[in-house]
Amino acid sequence: MDSMIDDYGDLTMPARAIFITGASSGIGLASVKRLDDLGFKVYAGVYPGEDTTALDKRQNVTIIPIDITDTEMIASAAGKIAREVGEAGLFGLFNNAGIPMPGPMEFLPMPALRKQLDVNLFGHIEMTQFMLPHLRKAKNARIVNTASILGRVVVPMGGAYSISKYGMEAFSDALRQELRPFGMRVSIVEPGVIATPIWARTVESVDEMLSELPPQALAYYGEGLQQMNATTQREGQKGLPPDAVAQVVVHAFTASRPKIRYVVGKDAKAVALMRRLLPDRAVDWVMRRLYPTQ
Repeated sequence: MDSMIDDYGDLTMPARAIFITGASSGIGLASVKRLDDLGFKVYAGVYPGEDTTALDKRQNVTIIPIDITDTEMIASAAGKIAREVGEAGLFGLFNNAGIPMPGPMEFLPMPALRKQLDVNLFGHIEMTQFMLPHLRKAKNARIVNTASILGRVVVPMGGAYSISKYGMEAFSDALRQELRPFGMRVSIVEPGVIATPIWARTVESVDEMLSELPPQALAYYGEGLQQMNATTQREGQKGLPPDAVAQVVVHAFTASRPKIRYVVGKDAKAVALMRRLLPDRAVDWVMRRLYPTQ
C-alpha cells in the first residue's frame, strides 16, 4: 500500500495544515499519526471528553475539541485554524467523524435518525462550508470524505447508516464537480470492515435499541437485531487495521493525481463489483445471506 504514495512534491512542507475530525481513535487517529510523521501540521478534531492520550505527545498536532453538530464549535474551530494558518490557508480537510444507529426503519425513532444524519452527513457539510474560505487560500487544497462501502449497498437494520453514507457519496460528488474549477480536489474513502471502535458502538446501539423498542417492534424485529448484533461482533474482530485506510488517506493528500474513490479492503472491493454486475434482487439475496435477520 505504501507504494501508492507516488508524489509528495512540495505537499509535505511543514506549513501544509490538515484538519481531521473523529481523530481520537480508529481511522482518524491512524491518519493523524501518518500525516504528522510526514511533516504536516495536523489539527485533530476530537469529541469533547474523548481520550486524547495517543495525541498528547505529538508536538506538531493541535487537539481541537469539537462536536460537528454544534455550529458554534465549528465556527470556533474554523476561527482558531484560520488565525494559525494565516494567508497560507488550510491545505486539507478530512471529514471522518461518524456513529452507527442500527434499527428497523419501521420503528427507528426519528430523533435517532436525525442524530445519525446530523453526525454522519449534515455536520460534515457544515464543517466544509466553514472551512472552504480557508481552503481556498491554499494551493492545490484537498478534501477527503469518509463514506463507506455501505454507501453503495444496504444491510438489514443498517438503513439509517447507509442513508447517511449514500448522502456522503452525493455530497462528495457535488463538491468535487463544483470545486474543480478552483483547483481543489475531493476524494471519497469507502472502507469495508475496519477494526475500529465503531463496531463496539454498534453493539451498544443495538442493545440500546432493543431496550427501547415497543413490544410489537420486538416481535417483528427483535430476533433480527440480535442476529445483527452477533454478526457485528464477528465482523469487527476480523476487520483490517485502521492504518490500511490511513495509507489511502495519505495518498489522497499527497499524490499529484489523487483518486476520486478509494475502496479499501477485499470485502469492500467484492461488494463494489457485485453492485456493478448483479441486479438488485441478487444483491438483496447476497446481503440477506451475509447479514441474516430471520
